[in-house]
Amino acid sequence: METFPAFFPLKDRRVVIAGDGEGAHAKARLFAGSPAEIVRANDEAGLDPATYAGADLIFVASYDGDWVARAAAAARTAGAPLNVVDHPELSDFHTPAILDRGQVVAAIGTAGAAPLMAALLRAELEARLSEGAGRLAALLGERRAPLRAAFPDLAARRAFLRALLAGPAADAAGAGDNDTAAALIDAAIASGFSAVGRISLIAVPVQADLISVRALRALNNADIVVAGTGSDGLIAAHARRDAEHWSPERARQDSLTSEAKAGRLIAVLDRQISKDLAARLAAADVTVEILRPAPAA
Repeated sequence: METFPAFFPLKDRRVVIAGDGEGAHAKARLFAGSPAEIVRANDEAGLDPATYAGADLIFVASYDGDWVARAAAAARTAGAPLNVVDHPELSDFHTPAILDRGQVVAAIGTAGAAPLMAALLRAELEARLSEGAGRLAALLGERRAPLRAAFPDLAARRAFLRALLAGPAADAAGAGDNDTAAALIDAAIASGFSAVGRISLIAVPVQADLISVRALRALNNADIVVAGTGSDGLIAAHARRDAEHWSPERARQDSLTSEAKAGRLIAVLDRQISKDLAARLAAADVTVEILRPAPAA
């Protein structure tokens, strides 16, 4: 990871956008509707260090390269993070391609190397992330305390939210019916939740590109990853950074079934998947799936 993504809270913050032209206008549109104080500065104002005093974020954009260099020098006096459009050598950070769903914001960056690729990837994600995602996130944010009280265990809370995102509350939020969505969320919290976990036994292919889409999805979502032979590369590339990593020695049948019954998603990767292990896990009344490599072309 060459760059670290971060989100800046905008409430009660001051954002200065200096310059003119499409680059500056695009940055202004980006912050339209945000709770930040937006300051526009052109011409001489953009070259005055006083313009940038108290700024929390600064953007400089112009077709005039000399003006940009002078404005960037003036902006530096404020000590705030600075982005100079089309001049990564003068910037503290890159502006990613942003997908805005209110409370849910997705950002895709390429460390400034290929911004068009980031925009194309954002378009792909935009088709998958519904308008209701932000509404659902806002409703859940209002219920953070009851959620923590009802599900103090992080894994159980994650399992509850996973089920909620695939249920009628999410459908109602997607349809714009916040009242129904809120009522369904409150009812689900009040009634408790029977966690449903899953154990995915993933056969690691000799060629990494033969792993199936379902197997990658299981690895992406896993709360616990059990690393067998030849799986290090897949885990590094596709497992969640916060997933627990278990050795094969720790992954006894009783440990796996106990975690699955607590609602956790488990991915077990190895070159050889034992049918006997799968049968024994299934007999212990947990959901088990065997995911084998895609056939070679």
